[in-house]
Amino acid sequence: QVQLVESGGGMVQPGGSLRLSCAASGFTFSQHPMTWVRQAPGKGPEWVATANTAGETFWYADSVKGRFTISRDNVKNMLYLQMNSLKPEDTALYYCARGPFVVTTPIGGQGTQVTVSS
Repeated sequence: QVQLVESGGGMVQPGGSLRLSCAASGFTFSQHPMTWVRQAPGKGPEWVATANTAGETFWYADSVKGRFTISRDNVKNMLYLQMNSLKPEDTALYYCARGPFVVTTPIGGQGTQVTVSS
């Protein structure tokens, strides 16, 4: 079955960086666009970024544009999110999802917690 396992979250100070990873299995990874979605405490899910199948075209939410970089490795079946210049408002549970422009959190997904605080 489809499995997406996120890792790399943690607590950082404002202005810091983190790199999230997502290990995918149970489907042909290279055939699907992939997305990062986040959910902050008390708020609904928010689309963050999408990579096309080849990892050559990317889309970003305005809130993260210029600070976050999505990438993928179709040999290793991995999705990444490099997050720089982190802000307190980036604090959220981050999920990877199969498909483009996903705005819901994956059913059964555990996510990885990112906390930005001084």
